[in-house]
Amino acid sequence: MKKNVLLALGLLTFSGIYAQDNKKEQDSLKNNELSEVTIVGSRSKNRVKTDVPVPVDVFNISEITKGSPQTSVTQILNYVAPSFTSNATSTADATDHVDPAQLRGLGPDQVLILVNGKRRHTSSLVNINGSPGRGSVGTDLNAIPSFAIERIEVLRDGAAAQYGSDAIAGVINIVLKKNANFISGGIQYGTNLSSGSNNFKGGADGQTLQLDLNYGTSLGKAGSFLNVTGSAVTRQATSRAGIRNNGIFNAYNAVENRAAQNGVAINSLFSNINNTPNTAQILSSLKQYAPQVGYFTPAQQTAISSATTLAQMQTALNFDTTNNELAYRGQQRSDYNMSVGQSELASGQAYYNLKYPLTEITSLYSFGGVSYRNGDSYAFNRLPNGSGTFTQVYQNGFLPQIESKILDASSAVGLTTQLFGFDTDISTNLGTNSFRYDVNNTINATLGTNSASSFDAGKVSFLQSTTNLDLTKKYDVLKGLNVAFGGEFRYENYQIKAGEEASYGLYDINGNL
Repeated sequence: MKKNVLLALGLLTFSGIYAQDNKKEQDSLKNNELSEVTIVGSRSKNRVKTDVPVPVDVFNISEITKGSPQTSVTQILNYVAPSFTSNATSTADATDHVDPAQLRGLGPDQVLILVNGKRRHTSSLVNINGSPGRGSVGTDLNAIPSFAIERIEVLRDGAAAQYGSDAIAGVINIVLKKNANFISGGIQYGTNLSSGSNNFKGGADGQTLQLDLNYGTSLGKAGSFLNVTGSAVTRQATSRAGIRNNGIFNAYNAVENRAAQNGVAINSLFSNINNTPNTAQILSSLKQYAPQVGYFTPAQQTAISSATTLAQMQTALNFDTTNNELAYRGQQRSDYNMSVGQSELASGQAYYNLKYPLTEITSLYSFGGVSYRNGDSYAFNRLPNGSGTFTQVYQNGFLPQIESKILDASSAVGLTTQLFGFDTDISTNLGTNSFRYDVNNTINATLGTNSASSFDAGKVSFLQSTTNLDLTKKYDVLKGLNVAFGGEFRYENYQIKAGEEASYGLYDINGNL
């Protein structure tokens, strides 16, 4: 318990390095609260939070991050928004590097994400395996640096009538910073200190370091600003798998190992198992090297030496040898633990938010950014006694490693003006997201010893372009009548690029597909 307290103090010491005067900051926050305007839940331009007819939560990000060690957008919303959930996953393919976001327990594809009131593109990743939101596609909230955000508005109710069917669960609107003539930075460091760390060996793991810098400047005209943010994160993996207690080796693994020590690769004879000479040679080799396994009982040795068919030999070798074989190879059960926990990643992000008045009634605005993330996670163990493990190459089995390269980029540009007395907003927003997969420490067993151990496993990408026109006007009748209408055109393109042939090909004994 004492270690955990010390850790929290360390986080508070490193977080919140801001170049500003505290008294001025407090006054500014009070003023912002008095004039807080929400964008979600209403087409009215100047509706304050208390007047919105739907439940909207507004969270000031700078205040939250100074009072808690949360660093990413999903962590922050998990911390402050009861209706929001986003869980990190393990051994769930690329979902290990993108946390699916949900509102009110509904799917990630039923939450509409807006940035400055504009629709944000979704991820190219389809959540698979046993991850939250299985079979759906959500939005990668963590591609946006939290240090670039002024506030987050959460409409925690169905909003399909106003925003469309992808807002059944609600709407999350991310409002970027607009500060000018202001610079701020932050450093956050955290780690896990627990008896459960490092496969329950204890100590520290999951070390995370985040560096942030935000700068705002005026563009030489009243009401203009350019606000830019840079962020870099490195995160180490955690493992909470515990000790494996099931079988790891069988009798065949033991005999194969003794044969390999004498330069004989029994597994290579299985390439043409229907060939009678091969069958005889397999049986002969197994009988030759079985006596070198010192812990086989006389009855077990007799069953092996008496086998005259492959089926009989398979039965004779079908018993667990894990404890004895671990001792023989100088290994422990912990050497075969799965990697279950937080994945390792490194990311860099840059975002901007811009506004420039062209005339008294017309302003140009633009915002967007780019995020690159490189993550490493693991699949399920391929144990030596597994039927799909090519033990001629991996005598001790193997643990495949999935390396994901995630690129996310977006940019929006628009004009606000007045047209026939209507407040008019016309904009276009282009966003793209791509995943590339590399699989390391693996094998294509059908290629045998000719297989590589690393493969380019392919790439998925998604592009979305949204152009819209919004017009609103408020009439001073019936205590305020607001009229709003507009139109939208959206183009979407999804692509799947196959990996190299050897990453998925099933080859015959002659090396042909």
